[in-house]
Amino acid sequence: MAMRVLVKAMKALSDETRLRTLNLLLERECCVCEVIQALGISQSTASRGLSALYDAGFLKQRREGLWAFYSIDRDKPQGFYSPLIDALGKALKDDRVLQADRDRLRQLRPVISRRTATTR
Repeated sequence: MAMRVLVKAMKALSDETRLRTLNLLLERECCVCEVIQALGISQSTASRGLSALYDAGFLKQRREGLWAFYSIDRDKPQGFYSPLIDALGKALKDDRVLQADRDRLRQLRPVISRRTATTR
């Protein structure tokens, strides 16, 4: 069982777009539309990447109405997830492309605040 879980996790991390997505989620919780905007990718690519990371156990999902928000799941029973995510965060920190992705994400207003502003 542990080998199968580890293989699934490694496969999920073996894609540049999924690593870029994980990089954003190390910053903060995001919905699909924020990943699309920050990375400049299609909706289907963003959704597939988030699904792969979620299915591998790296992410948790929270729903609010029609919105689905993803964040890093650090409460997994598998002991290697949290140290692996920490190691990835350190490894990804200084990459220029990933820094630009994080900068674009920081320029976006979180969806929650946009929804709150439009429903008032």
